[in-house]
Amino acid sequence: MLKHFALAFIPIFVAVDAIGVLPIFVSITQGIKQKDKIKIIVESMLTAVGLAVSFIFLGNAIFKLLGITIGDFMIAGGAILFCIAIIDILNQDKRRRIPANELGAVPLGTPLIVGPAVLTTSLILLSQHGLYITLISVLVNILLAGLIFIVSDMLIKMLGQAGSRALSKIMSLLLAGIAVMLIRKGITQLLAM
Repeated sequence: MLKHFALAFIPIFVAVDAIGVLPIFVSITQGIKQKDKIKIIVESMLTAVGLAVSFIFLGNAIFKLLGITIGDFMIAGGAILFCIAIIDILNQDKRRRIPANELGAVPLGTPLIVGPAVLTTSLILLSQHGLYITLISVLVNILLAGLIFIVSDMLIKMLGQAGSRALSKIMSLLLAGIAVMLIRKGITQLLAM
């Protein structure tokens, strides 16, 4: 059970990339009072949970309706994750201009906490580790992202901008590795049919 949780937790952790999102969070919430930041964080976590849980429960039904196999999705998801990882590795500055009234749900809740990488990874993990392990892994990672955002000022001081960027690049490299593994497993699954 613990091994399955670890195998599900790590890819979701890498996909969420809360440390990599940290500089974005700090830059878009700069000048906002701590009380308002907490409100934004709670809203982002609720959005992320709602989206991830909905996708976990409805994703397979949609696949059956469209005739998509898990192998197909592993290859497609791996390709998307690989592209996201490459973009993150090559992107020098993750800052974006976002209206203040949309910070919690968009872009923090989605796509920054739960975006294509998390949705793809969670659906694939669902087929490998089951519903409960996948749900717990996703929920724990969203909670962890919220906690990281709450202590963001302290973490940025500890890591510094350069340290935060370097850690983000390492996470992107791990995401690329996971993407290649998903493509390999998808091809293996399709060849076994």
